[in-house]
Amino acid sequence: MTDLITRDMSIMEAIQRYPDIIGVFVAHGLGCIGCAMANFETIEQGAIAHGMDLESLMKDLNETAAAMNA
Repeated sequence: MTDLITRDMSIMEAIQRYPDIIGVFVAHGLGCIGCAMANFETIEQGAIAHGMDLESLMKDLNETAAAMNA
């Protein structure tokens, strides 16, 4: 299966495509979804900046996005 969300997408781009993933970001510790950096920062950059487990985050984001498309 091809990932719907990739680590090089901006956080805001991913949220605009799949709004249900906001809860995934919050659950992983990224609560500043509305900040200006979300428009420019990639998911990978955000995960690194917030000390998050990128692989776990990507898995959860893609599972949620896939459920939205089902």
